[in-house]
Amino acid sequence: MRRVVPMPLLFAALMVGCSSASEKKVAAPPPPPPVKDDTALLLPLNRTAARIVPDHLLGMTAMPGGTIGDYEEGGKKYQLFIIETASAQDAAILLLDLKVSLTDPAYIAYMGGYFGTDAGKPVYVFAKLKYLAGVVGLPKNLADPVARQLAARLY
Repeated sequence: MRRVVPMPLLFAALMVGCSSASEKKVAAPPPPPPVKDDTALLLPLNRTAARIVPDHLLGMTAMPGGTIGDYEEGGKKYQLFIIETASAQDAAILLLDLKVSLTDPAYIAYMGGYFGTDAGKPVYVFAKLKYLAGVVGLPKNLADPVARQLAARLY
């Protein structure tokens, strides 16, 4: 014996199977956590500007946000940056993340950091306490005294 399914029921069953209930909206990624303004920790001498970068400091996807200052001295332009993390361990992990992105990173034992290049610019980076900090745009011999002065301000 053959059963006949009423047409409205058949149509309803087909519509349920084709419904768009399975479509899900892609949620936007959560915003980065707020960045503390560490402008007061940057060196004041020769600073031309300072700003807070909410995420991807130095344009690197592995880096969170931080504070960056622009400097000019004797015709040379360079930048200082500070990233404040939750702990010294977090700062050390960020240092290793940044090391991977540097070309030819050389370990600086007395600073606990690295010197290398990124996008053709020299980068001197170190971790101190809960901070990752550094100098961008100066050769090592000029970046070293500036980095030491910056390190002295991180407490």
